[in-house]
Amino acid sequence: MARRRKESPSNIKLKQPDRSGPTEKTLLQLAEEQGLFAQAQKREQEIGNNKKKKHASTKEKGSDVSNDDDGKEEEEEGLPPTAERVLETMLWSMSLAMLHFTLDVLVHHQYSIHAIVWPAVLRRFVQALLVFALLVYFLHPHPANPGLIPGLSSKHQTYARQALFFTTGTLAGCYLIHITNTYGYMAVMKQAPPIGCLWVWSIIELELPWAVLSLAGAAGFLWQRGYSIK
Repeated sequence: MARRRKESPSNIKLKQPDRSGPTEKTLLQLAEEQGLFAQAQKREQEIGNNKKKKHASTKEKGSDVSNDDDGKEEEEEGLPPTAERVLETMLWSMSLAMLHFTLDVLVHHQYSIHAIVWPAVLRRFVQALLVFALLVYFLHPHPANPGLIPGLSSKHQTYARQALFFTTGTLAGCYLIHITNTYGYMAVMKQAPPIGCLWVWSIIELELPWAVLSLAGAAGFLWQRGYSIK
């Protein structure tokens, strides 16, 4: 049940609140009288001038000092670039090795007339892990990676890497389509998993326009040869 309000006694007189301003000095007025705002503004100007002087002196000495400071700050904030590169290589190589393992099992299920020999599948998984670890470490873009060709600028290193992955992805896609339509089951079981992994990895590393163009090249090869993907 809802509670009923207690009625105020009639002997209590109601009053309006006092809306007049403060009779004494406020904190803002006291601060203005003491000159605290002027002192704070002066201090901010001094700090800004000191920062400008330090920035100008750093430019005169060269960019090496600033680069060292930035590197120290990055090292303090996170892992060193080399450690990040190793961890990223482990992540990529493990993912590609797992893709190889999956394709290996699927191909054997489809083509092999014998039961899957799991020790052989695991051995090929370890081999793929080691091979992809080397490839990713040297080819995957990373700030700690010096690049494919020594002496090239970072912009040209990107172009060279994109050209390499575009060529690899296009050739791997066309070759995988070719062997699955013309070769025997033994050749398909041996070659399809690694070629398929190279194809997938190359497409992932490419920028979107180049990846679409590479896939279009593989589709054109499929159509031109009259192959089927069934």
